Amino acid sequence: MDSSRSYLAIDLGASSGRAVLGTLDGDVMRMHEVHRFATPFIESSGHLYWDVDVLWSDIQVGVARALHEAPALRSISVDSWAVDYVPLNAAGIRLRNPYSYRDSRTSQRMQSAIQKAGGAATLYERTGIQFLAFNTLPQIVADMDDEPDIVERTAMRLMIADYFLYRLSGRMVCESTMASTTQLMDIRTGDWARDVIGAIGDEPSRWPDIVSAGAVLGTLRVERVAGSTMKPPVVIATCSHDTAAAVAAVPAEADSEWAFISSGTWSLVGIERKEALLTDNARDAGFTNEAGLDDTIRFLKNRAGMWVLEECRREWEQSGDFTPYESLLAQVARAEPVAHTIDLNAPAFAARGDMVRRVHATCADNGIAMPPNNAALARLILHSLAESNARALDELDAVASMHADVVHIVGGGARNDLLNQLTADACGRRVVAGPEEATVLGNLLVQARALGDLPRGLSVRDVARRSTQLRQFAPRGASRATSTAGTL
Repeated sequence: MDSSRSYLAIDLGASSGRAVLGTLDGDVMRMHEVHRFATPFIESSGHLYWDVDVLWSDIQVGVARALHEAPALRSISVDSWAVDYVPLNAAGIRLRNPYSYRDSRTSQRMQSAIQKAGGAATLYERTGIQFLAFNTLPQIVADMDDEPDIVERTAMRLMIADYFLYRLSGRMVCESTMASTTQLMDIRTGDWARDVIGAIGDEPSRWPDIVSAGAVLGTLRVERVAGSTMKPPVVIATCSHDTAAAVAAVPAEADSEWAFISSGTWSLVGIERKEALLTDNARDAGFTNEAGLDDTIRFLKNRAGMWVLEECRREWEQSGDFTPYESLLAQVARAEPVAHTIDLNAPAFAARGDMVRRVHATCADNGIAMPPNNAALARLILHSLAESNARALDELDAVASMHADVVHIVGGGARNDLLNQLTADACGRRVVAGPEEATVLGNLLVQARALGDLPRGLSVRDVARRSTQLRQFAPRGASRATSTAGTL
């Protein structure tokens, strides 16, 4: 293959990661997966960590395979989930594995963090980030309280994607879309909120320089990966935050009114704005302002996504009652529609493990008929997810004083036609599904743009649209199920 216009995206998700080789063919980005791997947890002493050594080994495999297939590879970038980070000592050596955002250590820290930072109104006005227990800010407060010895030896913290960019390039940075998720960045200036960092007892010097999406960090340190290349590719910080990469690839028409749902483990429901929306209503409704590509703002709400169904499927597989995903969806499509939904955003569904029992208990507590089989349980979850999406869109309309007639669903959930149709039905809006690989596509296209390779006059979204087969779903009239278990 002609690899003179080839790029490698390392996409790290909370369940799995992959290395995807992209080649720009005129105005189309063609993608080919060269390596897929699990994202491993370590459970130790009552805590949940990410095994970054195993992840690094898989990244090395992915890079080696990409170099084998595309010796003239132009560039490499990494994206990942937000909020978690790796503490490093003065020599750049990791002090411990990063905690997972699903670890319980932060469950009682948010209020303390808010008080130290000057109160909810002050903190939101500075950072624009909603108050979630697993945010980076309360994680740092937990570090200060529980691990002062490690904090004392910490010279630098790198977010997950940026840590691996450092391993590849040797340069420590925090890319702006990722920095904005920490609740430690001033959303107006795009720089660290040093007074907030100091207020919680931390040192701003422990955070690296913030760079814009598309920054070239240097050439690949070839000694860190296997495989040969005539000319080492460059390492680029695209959108380190996976949701930012996915939204960059939303195939929306310019100047149209649209909303997005980035549908994966989480369901991120939002719009793209030119500036942050920092009103009391936005704060009280739980909306967040995160940086996007080209100084845009992703104004969105974090909702439960496919997490509950993913956990149920993991339990079914462990018990020997496993059905391939496509077969399960076919069974779900034939299952009886549900009359009620449950609140997937309730705290009961946040933790890992025992998910089937949690769903059954919620049904019992709210007088909902128990799902008789796996397909019926999955249908209940998908209906509940669609209803959650619709309610978030309604709140978005009210808070932002707008109405998007078109909703773009991107990410893994976009391949689920039943969920797409249920969402269209629940929100009463046209749904456009795709690209399914939005995060990877956004990662690759930002790399291509950073190197000046996009065709003249075409934007990242223009090429994303040309590179994707889109599917559309029209609402089928009033069919919203009754929400029985709390406010979604």
